[in-house]
Amino acid sequence: MKIYEAILKIEERYGEKMNVINLKNQTIASQYLATELLKQLKTKPDTVLGLATGSTMINVYKYLSELLNINQIDLSRVVTFNLDEYIGLAPDHKQSYHVYMNEHLFKHNDSWQKDNIHLPMGNAKDVVQEARVYEQLLCDIGPADIQILGIGENGHIGFNEPYTSFDSVTSVVDLTPSTIKANSKYFETIENVPKQAISMGLSSIMRAKRIILLALGEHKKEAIKQLLEGDISESLPASILRQHANVEVIVDDEIFQLNKYH
Repeated sequence: MKIYEAILKIEERYGEKMNVINLKNQTIASQYLATELLKQLKTKPDTVLGLATGSTMINVYKYLSELLNINQIDLSRVVTFNLDEYIGLAPDHKQSYHVYMNEHLFKHNDSWQKDNIHLPMGNAKDVVQEARVYEQLLCDIGPADIQILGIGENGHIGFNEPYTSFDSVTSVVDLTPSTIKANSKYFETIENVPKQAISMGLSSIMRAKRIILLALGEHKKEAIKQLLEGDISESLPASILRQHANVEVIVDDEIFQLNKYH
């Protein structure tokens, strides 16, 4: 009985072992994720997708757009929700995620329907209300059939920084100095990087039926190591994923060999 109780305590603390897949490099990993999204869209024409941004996703969307076109997929009933948007940036600002998504995904396939594409409005007059409305819309239409994620060097997913409550929903969030520094490469100066964003909360993300996290490059190795080997703790927001029943963590060989998951 004592052994059984100990096992239960270990499972409660660490959750299920995560499904980690080494896909060698960015090209193969991006093509895999694009193919999984294609399969979902072929199987369920009214799929709800949770989408992410950042450099990790650029090739994913490139390959996905190509696959959608050659397979002549009708996207008119597909609904998308993006994870986040910077506060203070208009939708037409070149560094907004509205522009990012249009440039890398939506403009490449004619059947996407504008009314079915959802991103927070970072320049809303009342950003707190905008976050509430976005969360309600996600609750009404969702959950996402697939939520794709990257991971920040400090373990954030979306813009949920360390010590964000696991119970958090879509809200206005402050960006940490490390995230501002990491994102400054997309702006002319670090002073131009927004200091806040509207982000899906951790509980919002966890409602997704399936989650695929993509992490590439040595600079993500520590975050992945902590995700897979550390405690489930609000100090590492991504660690909440270990409590989800259907998560894949896709890494490249650089991360895999450095951390020795095999």
